[in-house]
This record gives sequence, C-alpha cells and structure tokens, in this order.
Amino acid sequence: MASKAPRLRCLFSSHTSPAPIIRQPFSRPFATEVPDAPTPPRRPTTTFRDRLNLGPSFDDFIASPPSAETSTPTSFDLASSTDGPNSEPPLRTALVGPANRKRQITRLPTWLQTPIPTSPNYKRIKSDLRGLNLHTVCEEARCPNINDCWGGSDKSAATATIMLMGDTCTRGCRFCSVKTSRAPPPLDPHEPEHTAEALKRWGLGYVVLTSVDRDDLADGGAHHFAETIRKIKDKAPGMLVEALTGDYAGDLEMVDLVAGSGLDVYAHNVETVEALTPMVRDRRAGFRQSLRVLERAKGAREGMITKTSVMLGLGETEDQLWEMLRELRKVDTDVVTFGQYMQPTKRHMPVHNYVTPAVFETWRQRALDMGFLYCASGPLVRSSYKAGEAFIENVIKKRKGRRSVAMMDDVREISKAASV
Repeated sequence: MASKAPRLRCLFSSHTSPAPIIRQPFSRPFATEVPDAPTPPRRPTTTFRDRLNLGPSFDDFIASPPSAETSTPTSFDLASSTDGPNSEPPLRTALVGPANRKRQITRLPTWLQTPIPTSPNYKRIKSDLRGLNLHTVCEEARCPNINDCWGGSDKSAATATIMLMGDTCTRGCRFCSVKTSRAPPPLDPHEPEHTAEALKRWGLGYVVLTSVDRDDLADGGAHHFAETIRKIKDKAPGMLVEALTGDYAGDLEMVDLVAGSGLDVYAHNVETVEALTPMVRDRRAGFRQSLRVLERAKGAREGMITKTSVMLGLGETEDQLWEMLRELRKVDTDVVTFGQYMQPTKRHMPVHNYVTPAVFETWRQRALDMGFLYCASGPLVRSSYKAGEAFIENVIKKRKGRRSVAMMDDVREISKAASV
C-alpha cells in the first residue's frame, strides 16, 4: 500500500478565522459642503532668517522725497524748534520677525537716510576706479557720503580714500567690519608705483590714503605706506595727500618715517573716549598710545596738520567727551570730526543711542571754542569727509603761499646784501 505524502503546513498561516469586515455607514455630503482644509505643513525653524529680519530694511537707508505732509526735520529745524536744541524727536519703531515671535525694534532716524547716488560724475569716477584697479574705503565700507564726495561737477574737486596693503587686518576692533586674520597675504611690492600712476591719471585734487593694521610685519607696513606717498608726490606734486594710519604698535620711529614722506595731513583716529577704548578697540590699541602718535606726528615737520575722528552713540558721557577734547588739545591736534556709530553687522557692538543733529552741532561749536582749527560734526560725518578736506586744502594752500612769500622776501634781502 502506497504511503501517504505528508501534509505540508505553512508556517505563516494562521489558525484563527478571518476577522469580520465591518462596513462603515456611507454618508452623502451636500453639494454646497466645503471639505475640511488640509493642515498646513509646520514652518521649519530658520534662526538666521529670523535674525536677519530683525535688522533694518533697505528702505531705512534711503531718504524718501520730502512732502508737505511729512517733512523731515533738519539740523536747522531742530535747532530752532520751540522744544530747544537738545530735544530729541521721537524715533520710529516697527514690529518685525515671524508671526509668532514679533519684536519691536527702533528704525533708523530720518537724518541718517541718504539718497542713492545717481549723478553723472559719480558714475564716471566709479568707472575710472574699475579701470585703474583702485579700491576705496568709500565703496568697501558703503560710506553714506559717497554722493557728496564723488558727485560734484568737477572731478578734480572730488575726494576718495584709497585702501593700501590689502583688505585683511590683523586686529579685531568691535566696531569695524574689515576682515581679520593673524597671517594676511603678503604685500604687493608694485602697489606704490601702481597707486601713484593711477592717481596721476585720475587727476584728484585731494586724496586720502589708509590701510589695515599689519602687526605681522616688523614695521607695520610703514615703509610701504611712505613709499606710496613719495611716488604720488613725484608723479603729481600738486596733489594733496592725507595719510590715515594705524599706531604701528607704539613704534614712534615708524610714525616719523610716514610723517616725513611728504604728506600734507597726518590722521590717526582715537575712535572713542578713553573709558570705552578697551571695549571698542582691539586690545593692542590704546587711547594714550594714539595720543603719543598724534603728538609725534605733529612734531615731525613744521606746519604738519594732525587730525583725528570720534564716533558718538557708543555710550559715552558728556564729561568723558570733554576730557577727550582736552587731551587732544594738549598734543596740539588740529582737526577733529564727530560722526554717528552705525553697527555693521549683528556680530559687532550695538548702537547705544542715536545722537541728534543738534547735539552734533553743539559739540562742533565746543571744539572750535577750545581752539581746534576745524571740526566736522554730524550724523553722517566720517573720518574722511569732503567738507573737512576742502577746508584743510584751503588752509594748506594758504600756508604754502605765505611760505613762498617769506622765501621770496629772504631771497630779496640776500640779494640786496650781496649787491652792497
């Protein structure tokens, strides 16, 4: 008898009976019934974008055309208002950020808004810069006065600030947006010659040279700076040159080197009052060290004009400003400028307060009363400001004219003595 084949059993089969199918009752909707809206997807967290939205918008930097209904106060309006010259107009506020995290911020005051530069001379100078391969602080720092300095009718009356020795600094001041590195790229040995040739072709009447701090170099870049000035004077003797230098780590011999290179104005910025210097500037800089630089530059050559600049809005007090001006007069500083500090990015020091044009005018008058040769003071004033440079240019030309007359008188006296 044949054996029966064993029954194969599926290991995945279930002995339980299948579950009964439960039919849901069917409901027919009305024709006008609106189905439930789908749940919107959750908004992803965008920390950087939210933080960016908290900052000022593009419209804050553009001055809107004045109208009869909404006229913006000027420094003259503030000074002649019934509330007094020191009264502060209310600042605009706005709610920014995502819907669930609205935050109130203070908008830029109207006196800090500037028009977009569109003049033909501005466009012509900008085109010349690209062709001459020159880099200016005016563009790199997005200076609000670029329309005033470049937008005149005559190119020879324009002013510009040329950046030397690269775009990377060895210091990290909390107010400055320039790139920093312990080991910046090496200097271009042909830069002095190229810069002088480009400025000669450009035909400026007044040029400001500045540079980053180069603590990685033994001389701080002083020889490179001085060589550039000498080249400019050789190729364009009539061009007035202002040098805005660093402190060369306190090496006053380097100050003598730059001051004796043929420049007309020696500028070095103290930036702020002495009490705030450790919090504002790099630790390698110092208020007293800057005073020594200005004093040494003043004594390097007879008739040398020294200049410094100060930012307001960092939390300084009135007594601290008075003390700073007295210290600057002790070292015989000729020119001082005041301007509003503007926070470059969220990583830099915040603005403590916005100073009104009337207060800037008050400090301008106080500086002149203390004996400063010139003071440019205003919310948009920067260390290189065309109005100040025009005044300094006239002073230099008058001094040179008086020296020429004196030399001619000496020659006549010598000729008379020789004839006798």
